[in-house]
Amino acid sequence: MLLNVFGEPLLECGCKPITGWYLDGYCRTDPSDLGNHSVCCIMTENFLSYTYSQGNNLIDPIPFLDFPGLKPGDHWCLCSSRWDQARRDGMAPPVMLESTDCSAARVIPLATLKLFSTQNH
Repeated sequence: MLLNVFGEPLLECGCKPITGWYLDGYCRTDPSDLGNHSVCCIMTENFLSYTYSQGNNLIDPIPFLDFPGLKPGDHWCLCSSRWDQARRDGMAPPVMLESTDCSAARVIPLATLKLFSTQNH
């Protein structure tokens, strides 16, 4: 069973556009996912601009990969280290904890993730 940061069943992050290491809507990961795409986030204009400036363009479509580009409000599985870098720079997007894989808490303390949570748990 896939577990979230609370040790409960992992909920879907998003399918419009499809997200996740496995492109199945879940922020689940495995050892081959070197980025640990485990943090389910709600994209914001600030974060999208920030990550673009860092060389990670999530805004523009990439048709040959069926990637439509992201816009504010989209749900997306972020690499735990990318999210934490954005947090340190004051640009972290909100986190959906019930949809964030338990492996994220190995990189980012749960208490820190809770500060950016969209849910009251």
